Amino acid sequence: TTLHPIIQPVVASNHSIASTSPFSHRIIHPAPSRSSSFLSPVVSVSFPSKRSPHSTWPSTAHPPTMPSPAESIPKKQLAAVSDDSSSLEIREIPVVQPSELEPGRALVKVLYTGVCHTDLHVIRDEWPLKPQRPAIAGHEGAGVIVAINDPTSNLKVGDRVGIKWIADSCNQCEFCLSGDDPICQKAKCSGLTASGSFQQYCPAYVSQLTPIPESLDMSQAAPILCAGVTVYKALKNSAARAGQWVAIPGAGGGLGSLALQYAKYMGLSTIAIDTGDAKKDLTKKLGASAWIDFTTTEDMVAAVKKATPDGLGPHAAIITSPKPEAYLTAMSYIRPGGTVVAVGLPKEGAVVTADVFWTVVQSKRLVGSYVGSRLDAIEALRIAAEGHVKTPISIEPFASLESVYTRMEKGELSGRVVLDLFK
Repeated sequence: TTLHPIIQPVVASNHSIASTSPFSHRIIHPAPSRSSSFLSPVVSVSFPSKRSPHSTWPSTAHPPTMPSPAESIPKKQLAAVSDDSSSLEIREIPVVQPSELEPGRALVKVLYTGVCHTDLHVIRDEWPLKPQRPAIAGHEGAGVIVAINDPTSNLKVGDRVGIKWIADSCNQCEFCLSGDDPICQKAKCSGLTASGSFQQYCPAYVSQLTPIPESLDMSQAAPILCAGVTVYKALKNSAARAGQWVAIPGAGGGLGSLALQYAKYMGLSTIAIDTGDAKKDLTKKLGASAWIDFTTTEDMVAAVKKATPDGLGPHAAIITSPKPEAYLTAMSYIRPGGTVVAVGLPKEGAVVTADVFWTVVQSKRLVGSYVGSRLDAIEALRIAAEGHVKTPISIEPFASLESVYTRMEKGELSGRVVLDLFK
């Protein structure tokens, strides 16, 4: 029997956005026989004559660690450092130099970073998971690679990349192999067990860096890397379909404002739950179908159900608020067969309760949804780059971080605050 070679397309790297064909070819030759030498090649790769933006492999080998000639990497940088649960100081610390980068690491010049409530919980030891000290929080970093020590990666100096909550994973376990790398039991998290993005030059693990599309503004990309991908994944996990209804407690905040937009992109109708005129106006601008102020509503369950056309309640609730109260009513106002997706993280010790009888009889579900995978992050950024999602942000200087935390605790922030680390 004659064995013919198989030609397979090789998809270009996800950060490539040129309009030319995103394929090169890989030719897999059948092994002639069992007796053939194991050293005989069975895979060959055909390269384009010139390297295109879609080439899977570079035309020349990566240098082991090489900053851009135009990029002068300083010895010192500013970073927000927490030595204990009651301290936070923006001070000078050393910059990891290219020659000091460990294999599989890149040095990212962080231009913008979003501020997430998670960072505040982490540095104040309000979670069961405790950070390494001194801690540098931050996990919504958008910047540019200025040095890299990974000859196997498609990423290179000058590429626009994002730093997410998941900083590293083993890439070998059941979870990593099935696309659930966020729940890898050996995962490292930015600001918790790995250095985060509240620093001007962050040494990052290459495997978890997310390419940022050229058409997406870096300040807009930053919140997508946590808030965006988190709510995008939560909406996926809700199993809600186009034409159905979703309630979003905390709709005027950083997570909720993005959840409204991703829900609209998915064809869902939304009930925005929050408080205050500023957040009411924001959620309406973002396409909310209904608004409920939880501070002035006497019967939340009745009000949420009434907001849906048939009065049965929403098909799902995405709890983006970190307040335990938001969880207490959600299981009561979702319709039979509905799903409550737990996203917002309260302080340690918060408990969710549900009536077991009615949960069973009405087939309701409570689902935990962590951050998204690498693929979820790429998809979330693509949707934003296409113009379907725009992060409502205010850009503030790095020095305002403590003020941002204070306003965050008081519930005074609408949308997301993004820090300009060089301002």
